[in-house]
Parts: sequence; C-alpha cells; structure tokens
Amino acid sequence: MGEENEKVEFKTSTAELQSALDSIVAILNKHQKGTLYFGVKNNGKPIGQIIGKNTLRDISRAITDHIEPKIFPIVEKVILDGKDCIEVKFAGNDIPYFANGRAFIRVSDEDKKISQNELRKMIIETERRNNKWEEKSSNITIDDIDEETLKKFVEKGNKKGRINYEYTNKEDILKRLNLIDQNGKIKNAGNILFGKSPNVELRCAIFATEEKTTFLDMQDYSGNIFKLIDVGEQYISKNIRWSANFNTGSFAREDVPEIPMTAIREALCNAFGHRAWEEPYSVNIAIYSNRIEIDNPGHFTEEATPDDYINKQEPSRPRNPLVVKTLYLSGEIETWGTGLRKIYNVCKNEDLKVEFEDRKLAFFVVFYRKNLKELIENTEKNLNGNEKVDDKVDDKVDDKVDDKINLTSNQRKIIDLIIKNPYILREEISQKIGISITSVSNNLNKLAKKDIIKRVGSNKNGYWQILKK
Repeated sequence: MGEENEKVEFKTSTAELQSALDSIVAILNKHQKGTLYFGVKNNGKPIGQIIGKNTLRDISRAITDHIEPKIFPIVEKVILDGKDCIEVKFAGNDIPYFANGRAFIRVSDEDKKISQNELRKMIIETERRNNKWEEKSSNITIDDIDEETLKKFVEKGNKKGRINYEYTNKEDILKRLNLIDQNGKIKNAGNILFGKSPNVELRCAIFATEEKTTFLDMQDYSGNIFKLIDVGEQYISKNIRWSANFNTGSFAREDVPEIPMTAIREALCNAFGHRAWEEPYSVNIAIYSNRIEIDNPGHFTEEATPDDYINKQEPSRPRNPLVVKTLYLSGEIETWGTGLRKIYNVCKNEDLKVEFEDRKLAFFVVFYRKNLKELIENTEKNLNGNEKVDDKVDDKVDDKVDDKINLTSNQRKIIDLIIKNPYILREEISQKIGISITSVSNNLNKLAKKDIIKRVGSNKNGYWQILKK
C-alpha cells in the first residue's frame, strides 16, 4: 500500500470517521482530489475493517452531511492483502472545504488547521480560478487600443516564428488572440497588454543603503505591459554598475552589467504575466546598495514552490493564461513555466545569488549585486596579461581623439585610465597622473563637452564611457 502522503490517508477503522472527514477536507483544499482507506494502519499495512449492511452508506452520508461545499464521494469495499477494507475516492474544486465548520490543509501526511489569513488567500484564489479577471470585459473600445504596440507585437511574433499571419487591423488581431469576448467587448487582458491608457503601474526607486529608508530617486510609470517591461529594463540598466570586458576577440570592448539583463527582463515579464490583477497595487522595482528587488502583487501558487519549477520541472499553471500566452507569442518569454529556472540558471552561470520569496503581500525576485571592488577586479582581470588588447585600446583612443580639437597630454592620460577602468575615481586619476582633483574634474568636464566621454549612472555608482563616433 505504500505510505500516507498528501493525497492518500489511512484510517484503522470507521471509529476514526470524524478524523477522516478532516483529512478529506485537508486533501481537497490542497489537491482537489484524493483517496482515503478504512482498515489500513498508518504504515500502509491492511488490517481489515468490519463492513456491515449500512457501513458504506453511513460513510457516504457522513461525508455529504458534514462537509461543505457538498461533495459526492465513491465509497466501495476493496480487498487488500486478503482483508476487507473500504476505499473512499473524492474530488472537488470549490475550495475552501469545511468539515463541521472547520477548514484544514494537507501538509505532507498531516492535516493542519487553516488560519484566517490562509483562508482569505484561498477564497481569493478560488474566485480567481472560477472568474478570471483577465477574461472579464473592460470598458474600453477598439479606439483605445495602441496600434503601434499591436503592430510591433505581430512583427516580433513573426520573427520568432510563433505568429504565422501578418498585421491586418486592430480588431482582427485581437480576435485572433482571443482578447475580444463573444459580445464584441475587449477583455481586461487586451486592455493591459495593448491599451493606450490602461490602469497598469510600475514604481521604481533607488535607496541609499540596504534599507528602505532614504531614497535617492523614485519614479512612477503607467502604460501597457509591453511598454512597462521596456521601461523597467531601461531603469535598472541605467542604475546598476557595468564592467568592461576586452577579451571579445575584436577591437571593441564589451560592457557587462553586474546582473545579466536577460535575467532582469525575464523577472519583469514574470512580474506582469503572473501578478494578481485583482489586487490594486503596482509592480515594483527597488534598487538597494546590495540588491535589486522586483515584486508583483499576489502570492505564489499554493500547489507548488519556486523550487518545483527550478529543479523539478513542474508543469506551468499560469495565473493569467491569456496574458502569458501573448507574451510567449511575442517572444518575451521562451516557454511556459520555465521563467524561474531561466533566471536561476543565468545567475548561477554568472556566480550571482538570486532568491525567490513569497512574502505577505507580494512575490519577490531578489538579485544580489556585485560590489564595486568585484567589478573593478573583473575588469583588471580581463586586462591582466593581455598586452595585445592594451595596444588595440591605445590605438582606438588615438583614433577617437585625432579628429577632435587638440587634447592636452593630461586629457589623453585620463582617457587611457578610463578605458582600462571605467569605474576609476577622480582621486585615483589625480594620484596616477600627478595633478589636483580640481584639475581632474575640469578636464573630465571638458572631455564631456567635447562628446569624447560621458558619465553613465550616478556619481557614486556610475562609470565613464568612451563615446563612439
């Protein structure tokens, strides 16, 4: 018989009928179906059960009379290891279920009483499943759809090979995507994906430390999902540190972000694709000195954990199938149910720590940042012992400034230092060249005015970039 688990419960006899009702409810609330046996010990050994004329009927009646919402189980006599036992098969999707007014949830092989907060979450989740927000009709018309976004979507889908038709008109494309209901009204999913002014918000903030105390910047954006994904990616890109990689096999250097932008974009797509749209909150980006957090309203699915999707390849159960399918067709996401695994693997390959946290009001993806020292060491490592690259860099600098107005010797030295370490500080330049910090600042300003260099990011966390002309 095996052992008890989250979907199977054993009872030694019908004397444990009340406890059996609790177990049935607990399994229903977790998995919506299960099996219970009378006449079997906890270790799975059948010991038999006396089955009278009314035994099966009494069990069935107790279940239908004392469990709400009502279920109608299949109660049968079975022979296990030559012993007479009773098998009860049950199923139901109208969670939460109650046994004599009490709700339970299955945890391993135990039945845990559900708290008020957990019960609230379960009721919201049931309402969401039975009456999906994305399927409801919105109050917008075809005129409120952003045609430019819709055209770009079709173009991207064509290039990815996931859309086999050309753009025609707004109504036709929305119908093909099942974003118009049977009454000809645009669904909520159509509005948030392609609307000109949907009520979709993204809040971005930069904090001075590891705590949410002093903020350096805060911006609120609104728009459709496709536009906000781009906005969020650009905001993070401009406010993280980048290092230089010269080992590219060519004259060009490669700018490398401290956190892979593919992982960032995937996290943003997941945030908008899987958020609970019934909740009146925004998707948020919070940039701290040691980490970046992207969170979205709503909790992770009750049936699984992030680890199930990362290591166990759990099949996808999207909260918003219409939204997720549309993101897939555009190429924004690769395959349903693989987003967390992709984020985890990309960060693992870069030796970056990433965590997935289901907190009180939202689900968080947390990227831990590399510090400035690590980025400088990485740049120096790329340059170390690579004299050919250094020669190419020097030639490249000369080519860049030859067509400018005359540069001083100090300005050329500054450019050399920036190419070798884009994160170099004014104090370091001053020490290496042997001029004052004020003189360094003046020369940097002159180079910037000549469009030879520019500052990317803040004075504290940014870097210098040699402009390409």
